[in-house]
Amino acid sequence: MKSIAIIGAGISGLYLANLLEKNKSYSYKIFEKKPSLDLSDGYGIQLSVNSINLLNKTGFQKMNARDVYFPKKVNFFDAKVLKKICDIDLSQFNFENNRYTTLKRSKLIEFLLSNIPKEKINFNSDLVDIKQHQKLNLFFRDNHKEEFDYIVAADGVYSRTKEILFKKEGLPKYFNSIALRGNIHNFKDLDISLYLGPNFHFVIYPINQNNEFNFISIIRKELIESEISNRNLFNDESFTNKLMKQISSKSNLNLTEIVKDIKCFPIFVSKKIQIPSYKNIFLTGDAFFSFPPSFAQGASQSIEAAHDIFNDLIDNSSNYYKKRVLKTKQINSRSSTNHFAFHLANPLNVFFRNIFLKYLSKNRKFLENYLGKIYKN
Repeated sequence: MKSIAIIGAGISGLYLANLLEKNKSYSYKIFEKKPSLDLSDGYGIQLSVNSINLLNKTGFQKMNARDVYFPKKVNFFDAKVLKKICDIDLSQFNFENNRYTTLKRSKLIEFLLSNIPKEKINFNSDLVDIKQHQKLNLFFRDNHKEEFDYIVAADGVYSRTKEILFKKEGLPKYFNSIALRGNIHNFKDLDISLYLGPNFHFVIYPINQNNEFNFISIIRKELIESEISNRNLFNDESFTNKLMKQISSKSNLNLTEIVKDIKCFPIFVSKKIQIPSYKNIFLTGDAFFSFPPSFAQGASQSIEAAHDIFNDLIDNSSNYYKKRVLKTKQINSRSSTNHFAFHLANPLNVFFRNIFLKYLSKNRKFLENYLGKIYKN
């Protein structure tokens, strides 16, 4: 029986563990750096039908109906005057029981954990080195080591595994943007609302049937190196409030009043696609490639990539990176395009962007190529 080390207990690592639980050809252990997983936060994620189809194979469709939401549309608004620009029908990509879904990230983590024996998750496991002998030897900060046939690095955008493999080249770069996350209760719109402003955008969407909504804003913000490395800055309430006021001043939505539990995060993205020289090491999720967060595919691609790894292991096909590189390029291109278009500031550029959005949002051929290729393949 081949053994697998899964580094990181995020969505990708836990979903892979769910698949391995159903197939006893491999043994596995999960190594998580944190002392526990936080299941209390209320921040949301969006899952397109490609990932819902895969999750349903592990029983996700049995989730409590009140813990998920099925938005039918994305509505585009001008953030300043709140005028609707256009909308995109998301339901056109749904099929059978696979529907575009929103929910709390913590609820998805809780579901994935429920299918994994507790003894297979090792907390406080800080990886410090990897050596290849007959097998892969993993060394941890507490001076213990273990060996495995395969490593799956699912330890996120700040992946320690990737840093070990690629040194400084494995580190992500600051995207000159900051994310603000928060919660809203009883918002008026029950679909996904996307508000576009100069050098920022924000999204509000329901995350369950209990009138709870997720707020996420991306705002362009250049920082010097000392600010980027100062983690205390992003925990500074005055810094967060200043950014919220900056967005609120450019919108007729009173965000400072309705958004609660606000947290601030610098956005880092991958410099380039990197493939390990070791054939038995898989990078997945943000550890493989972290996109600009403007296409809402982070969680879905984490699930899809884990499924690709599972198939690669079972079929012994060695097609994982070839397939993942192609999909990564497609999504990175769309994410970068969205980020640029959403943040236009020149009024003339905004005018023409809105005309294009109205046309493209109803053009079936364009939508099938831009969204359908990602959502359904």
